[in-house]
Amino acid sequence: MTWSWEYLPNEQHVTAGSPADFLTAVARRADELVRAAEALYLDGTSYQGSGEPMRYLDVAGGLLTYYVVPRLELVVVCQLTPPPTP
Repeated sequence: MTWSWEYLPNEQHVTAGSPADFLTAVARRADELVRAAEALYLDGTSYQGSGEPMRYLDVAGGLLTYYVVPRLELVVVCQLTPPPTP
């Protein structure tokens, strides 16, 4: 398998109403999270633990909620809170 990231339940649901520049920043951070998870879990498919808890990350003034599923070699982005509009 190869590590990747995805939106849950789907991209349309999670990204609805978010500005394009915020979504670009989210994609960059998600790519970074994938690289970090890949380095931490060298063979995620054989991982025996319970996995990681839900985590929150500041992205471009907004918030990204995600969790890592080592056995699936997947970073799941499940909620976005875009920055406030002026």
